Parts: sequence; structure tokens; C-alpha cells
Amino acid sequence: MTTTPTDDAASSSPGSPAPGTPDRTPDGTSAGAPATPQDTAAELADAMTRAIKRIRRRTSERLEPYGITPGQGRALRTLAHAPGCELPDRAMRLSDLADRLHIAPRSATTVVDALEEAGMVERTPDPADRRAVRIVLTDAGHAAVERIGQVRHEVALEYFGPVSPAEQDLLLRALRSAEAAYAAATPPRRTAPPGAAR
Repeated sequence: MTTTPTDDAASSSPGSPAPGTPDRTPDGTSAGAPATPQDTAAELADAMTRAIKRIRRRTSERLEPYGITPGQGRALRTLAHAPGCELPDRAMRLSDLADRLHIAPRSATTVVDALEEAGMVERTPDPADRRAVRIVLTDAGHAAVERIGQVRHEVALEYFGPVSPAEQDLLLRALRSAEAAYAAATPPRRTAPPGAAR
């Protein structure tokens, strides 16, 4: 008697899961099993990581013709949001900039060196402490900040455009809530050791 192939036999071909083996999603969970809070949180974190990478890459591509790197852009925006960023006696110190960017003082010095060479910032002695250096935005720096803001706005609209305003608002509120809870539960970072760039 001749037998004919069955669906079970076909499904056990190379690359297919063995009979009785549950399908798996990319994160390793069973496709048929209900998602647990841990599964959902992990998938959300993965989705956020992908989104951030895409947005950063596109933003970097858009800023490249202007000679602005992502690190320089973050530094300029941080300086621009500091109260009194145009005033030598109130502008941000180099050590404060490093702390805000979560980078080593030496790395902050490298970023500021490039921005100063491009004419976007100026170093000035701190009137209250001559050992310290404050970073003042120039007119070119302010123009660059405006350009960066426009590019970031365009990229964000392109990425989140397909998402409804209501869903965008829900996602934003959820992320703000998670960030507030995380910040409240996380010990503050240690300040730079004595002798670091100021």
C-alpha cells in the first residue's frame, strides 16, 4: 500500500519547528502563549531601542552637511537650555556640561574644542572663580541650535507620523511616568572628583 505525505511530515522539514513545538516570537516567547508583563516590558524596551537608533541615525545624517556631530548637537542644546547661556558670569561651566551629558570631563573638553574651532562657543573665565571656565554660546551657536531643533522636529514627525496623536500622547505619558519612577528609585550620580575639568 502506498502512503502519501502528510502535513505533519512536511512541517518537519529543515527550518520548521518539530511537531508539538510551540512557535516562538523574535524575543523567544511562545507565540500562542499569553504575554506576561515581563514579556511586554522586554518587547517595549527592544522597540524603544530600535526607534532611538533609527531616529539618531536619521538625525545624524541630516546634520552631517552642517558639520554637526550628534555629540556636538547634544552639547549645544544643553548649553542653550542653561539659564544665562549668553552671559559670561552665568553660562554653564565645563564641568557642569560634562555632568549633564554624562561624559568624562576630558570628553567634554574635546567636544567644546571642536565647537570653539567652529565658532559656535567661546570659553571665558568664570568671574567668581578664575580656575573655572564657562562656555558661552555665540550667534553661530544659537543658529546651530535652531537648525538642530528643526531637524529633530522633522525626523520625529517622519518617524511618528503614522501614529495617531492620541497614541503618541499615551506613549509619551507612559515614558514620562516610567522615567520619573526610575529617577526616584536611582541614586544620584557622583559628582566629578576634585581636580577635574571645571
